[in-house]
Amino acid sequence: MEDIKAYIESGILELYVLGDLTQAEKLQVEEMASKYPAVKAELDEIERSIELFAENNAVVPSEHLRDKIINSIATTDYGADGTLNLKAEETKDNVISLATGKANNFYKYAFAACLALLLASSVGLMVLYNRLQQSNTQIAALQLDKQHFANVVSLKDGELEVLQDASFKFLKLKGTAKSPVSQVTVAWSPARKKVWIDMRSMKMPVNDKEHQYQLWALIAGKLVDLGVFDKNADTIDMKEMKSIASADAFAVTLEPRGGSPSPTMDQMMVIGKF
Repeated sequence: MEDIKAYIESGILELYVLGDLTQAEKLQVEEMASKYPAVKAELDEIERSIELFAENNAVVPSEHLRDKIINSIATTDYGADGTLNLKAEETKDNVISLATGKANNFYKYAFAACLALLLASSVGLMVLYNRLQQSNTQIAALQLDKQHFANVVSLKDGELEVLQDASFKFLKLKGTAKSPVSQVTVAWSPARKKVWIDMRSMKMPVNDKEHQYQLWALIAGKLVDLGVFDKNADTIDMKEMKSIASADAFAVTLEPRGGSPSPTMDQMMVIGKF
């Protein structure tokens, strides 16, 4: 049904009514109209609309001109041989009336032709606009895919850096009384001031939409924020956190989404030190 709707909205039916199709395209439209009542009904509606518009905009002769035509017919004189005899004045009036009628017909059909051309142009512009919108959507999707691919490549490069750089130290943070089975592995390079979390091996409860886990570094007895992260089914392999040059220990707490300026100590999930 969606295909039939798209076919009707494509503008080909208007072009058929206006006679602006090849013979093969005309046959295709006629075949579709015979197979699908919806196509036939739309075709009939387009034809009626154009005819109605032409009728509504037809030029009606003035009262004076109509009276002249009637008087001319009433005073018609036939000769003995049955031929039509007209006085010079009547002949002139009739010629003028005939010319006026032809002019009126010409303008009427010219106006209808202009209307048809305008309708065809509108349909063409609408089809072109729809195709342009589809192209813009496709371009936007490609740009998103490109950005996603670039992010993935950058992430994989970072993961390789962690695995290949000997300056990285690995620390396994173990669960607290709040969550005894929890576990998080942190990779930290003091020389490069970089901190990564191994998300794939993480053992943590899945957080809800109102909360996030927050990583902290213990420096001289003070906990410093290193950023937030989520635990869910789509978790990536590694996640880079905020940079830090020194730390005595690391810990993770459960905080309101977006993180907290200071840790909620009774929500500490894991902790570990070198």
